[in-house]
Amino acid sequence: MTTKTYSEVWDLDVFFKGGSESEEFTAHLNETEEQIEQFKQSVQGWEPSNEASESSQLIELLKKFEETSKKIRQAGAFVSCLEAQNTEDKAANKHRATVTLLSAAFQSVLTGFDEKLTSFDQNVWEDILQTEGLSELSFVLTERREKAAEKLSEKEESLINALGVDGYHGWSQMYDVIVRTVKVPFTENGEEKLLSVGQASNKFSSPDREVRKTVFKSWEEAWGEKADYLSKTLNHLAGFRLTVYDKRGWEDPLKEPLAINRMEKATLDSMWNVISSYKAPFVKFLERKAQLLGLEKLSWYDLDAPLGETETKVSYQEGAQFILDHFSKFGEEMTSYSRTAFEDSYIEAEDRAGKRPGGFCTFFPETGQSRIFMTYSGTPSNISTLAHELGHGFHSYAMRDVHTLNRSYAMNVAETASTFAEMIVSDAAVKNAQSEEEKLSLLEDKIQRSVALLMNIHARFLFETRFYEERKSGMVSTERISELMLEAQKEAYAGALDEYHPTFWASKLHFYITGVPFYNFPYTFGYLFSLGIYAQAIEEGAGYEEKYIDLLKDSASMKVEDLAQKHLNTDLTKPDFWEKAVQLCVDDVEEFLALTEKK
Repeated sequence: MTTKTYSEVWDLDVFFKGGSESEEFTAHLNETEEQIEQFKQSVQGWEPSNEASESSQLIELLKKFEETSKKIRQAGAFVSCLEAQNTEDKAANKHRATVTLLSAAFQSVLTGFDEKLTSFDQNVWEDILQTEGLSELSFVLTERREKAAEKLSEKEESLINALGVDGYHGWSQMYDVIVRTVKVPFTENGEEKLLSVGQASNKFSSPDREVRKTVFKSWEEAWGEKADYLSKTLNHLAGFRLTVYDKRGWEDPLKEPLAINRMEKATLDSMWNVISSYKAPFVKFLERKAQLLGLEKLSWYDLDAPLGETETKVSYQEGAQFILDHFSKFGEEMTSYSRTAFEDSYIEAEDRAGKRPGGFCTFFPETGQSRIFMTYSGTPSNISTLAHELGHGFHSYAMRDVHTLNRSYAMNVAETASTFAEMIVSDAAVKNAQSEEEKLSLLEDKIQRSVALLMNIHARFLFETRFYEERKSGMVSTERISELMLEAQKEAYAGALDEYHPTFWASKLHFYITGVPFYNFPYTFGYLFSLGIYAQAIEEGAGYEEKYIDLLKDSASMKVEDLAQKHLNTDLTKPDFWEKAVQLCVDDVEEFLALTEKK
């Protein structure tokens, strides 16, 4: 038993007192607006002379860039927390609109700033980057300069940013509005309840198949009722994005997400090709799980079903201690950070109505703290989610001494740290299981994550790439979108399921996020990349944490191929790395199959 009692509700007052009615936050938004205007004046007044002496002016502008960026991110993080903790908070929704406007204004200023970076000749630019205070930023500054050269004029890009507030980002916000209206009816102990989508999704891990099946039927119907609104939303969001790409002369919708994730298409293709060729062991796992549950074939709502008759619940306090115990076997820094997160109320975990589904971690750069959001109901997957989000938080913590402009790591690398943390907990839990039944349960939960990342996310990727191709020719009907999703799921799961989830495209927030297009594939990259790092950590044993932190520090200032070459001595465009990583997942499946042979 643990003696610690950690709060399940986060502390947001440390940032701005009073929640969405906070006067401090209103003042912060006003200050942010003023700072953007000052930065704008400075950028507009800068007339680069194509000489190395411009470095001093550039350093001054970068200081203002850094300060303004911190203010906007602080505001965005706070609003994300307000919206997630209470989907009925209308004041938070208004704040979101304000932050979106401020972000668009800031992006427009940056568009002008970036375009001015392109005015330097290459040899002058290289001289400028030798200057003290700029050399450490050479990667991110050159990246901005190169991206600007591929875009439209400053005037046109500023217009796109401005129109995006009510267009592009507006459609993303429309999704949030629609989701708030989705309620899933469920009868428990003779009483009908209206579950939030977060509460309903937790029911899919119930040991009772009737519960899972009933909730899934209601779930499909609830999303189906909103499908026309959501397909309109998805079509317009994608249409806006594709129109911008067309004007820039970008034919491949993956060009932007690959650039954002600082990776080559050859790397992405290599990863998916290896995954596609390794489906058979996971199909065997799904078939074995069906047998263990007394079914001919699993349905979508059986994927998270626990094995065994009893539903074991782990309290939040026990879950927290479990994570801390296993982190401590890896390194002091990660343990210390996570203990602080629990003790200082960084985490919103309470299981209550009105919360947004899913989990996330967000960073408050002005305060140097993270906040983690999830709904904890005591399942093994809840513990995994909590460890995952703590991994995100640790990534930000590891980079605390790195220059602010070198902290914007791409999503695929961000998922590396989170998945690595998750792996420590799940792997150690399997190895330290007290009984064969416990080992089987933990191993199954671990494999479920592989199935999610190598099959579910593969389905999302297949769906999204095909949807975007069809959207180039015009609006795609609600029915067709569901058909595309069904086809993608059947292919990604290699026909292993009996029933699928054709309205998954409607229920999954990730398709509607405007900050990062094609938000899904980085999860799979991060999972397999972290497996490679994890294998190295096991091999080297004690003391690896320092090397791991060095890798995290570099994660926002080089391409992933270079990061892997430097820290792992491997070529990501070749199948070897991916095969070794996927093989670790297959090893789990083989152990599971061996353990369940007699059963």
